[in-house]
Amino acid sequence: MAAKMIKSFPVLVALFLLMIINLGIYCQDDDLGLGASFIFGDSLVDAGNNNYLQTLSRANIPPNGIDFTASGGNPTGRYTNGRTIGDIVGEELGQPHYATPFLAPNCTGRAVLYGVNYASGGGGIMNATGRIFVNRLSMDIQVDYFNITRKQIDKLLGESKAKEWISRKSIFSITIGSNDFLNNYLLPVISMGARITQSPDAFIDDLLNHLRGQLTRLYQLDARKFIIGNVGPIGCIPYQKTINQLSEDQCVQLPNKLALQYNARLKDLLAQLNDNLPGATFVHANVYDLVMELLTNYKQYGFTTASKACCGNGGQFAGIIPCGPTSSMCSDRDKHVFWDPYHPSEAANLIIAKQLLDGDTKYVSPMNLRRLRDL
Repeated sequence: MAAKMIKSFPVLVALFLLMIINLGIYCQDDDLGLGASFIFGDSLVDAGNNNYLQTLSRANIPPNGIDFTASGGNPTGRYTNGRTIGDIVGEELGQPHYATPFLAPNCTGRAVLYGVNYASGGGGIMNATGRIFVNRLSMDIQVDYFNITRKQIDKLLGESKAKEWISRKSIFSITIGSNDFLNNYLLPVISMGARITQSPDAFIDDLLNHLRGQLTRLYQLDARKFIIGNVGPIGCIPYQKTINQLSEDQCVQLPNKLALQYNARLKDLLAQLNDNLPGATFVHANVYDLVMELLTNYKQYGFTTASKACCGNGGQFAGIIPCGPTSSMCSDRDKHVFWDPYHPSEAANLIIAKQLLDGDTKYVSPMNLRRLRDL
């Protein structure tokens, strides 16, 4: 009897080890929490991709990131003092890790299952957008990169589980379009007059046709839950106010007018995609009205200024020279809507993210992000 037990002992050990290994796999999958966040866009949500490009648009210099706890206050390539909207939303939806920049060396293996960030400072819907910065990732390239990630997920999870993971457990957020006006259509950025070669309507047609193709490509790669932000009031950023020598409560009209034209058409496009792509949900984030509310009633939200950059130099609103080691920096960073001449502070990002997560249809429709996650 004892001899039989001794002979069977290695078999029992092997079965036990197999059980432990399988349990480890399931535990790892459980650790994936409530799904992945795949982030596309421009500098508003770039988490460090531009660090790995030869580009003039970079934020990997202090004091950027001074309030980013995860890095100990060191710059990461985020164009703000702390977390981006994408970071905050991911945290709130239960993701245990920030989405890793696609170009970062650690964007490999199981890390991609928590989400990947493809956003790039200076990037736009059109490939020509942001040429002034030399290098940046356009939306077309970002979708190409997701295609690479998609194949990695197939290998990690197997094809059928990967498809379910992407379609049911992943949210695709797209924050893009501002550069297509500021660093394309309106160049040189004087905000007077319009480009002669193309009417605003024709340019916006081009933008939306390109975006339709990009979103459809993501759908063909099994993306089903989308949130797309419209273009904010780009005529109200400190840079625009400074170069146009406006007063505190004024905004440059032409950029805002173009943004509103684009936004009206974007809403129609998303409605069409909801009707025409079975199983997909396209959520419209009304960033323009949300940010305008913040700028108009900033004191009610605890801010002391909605026109002056916290970090920057030049002119009345510190709006000409971007944030860097030699810039002036405010001491009350959570009291400024704008961190630098172009980008919101973490305090402003928190308010915007909260509305996207839990707000009503005034700012996020047909549902907010918590409801989208739970679909």
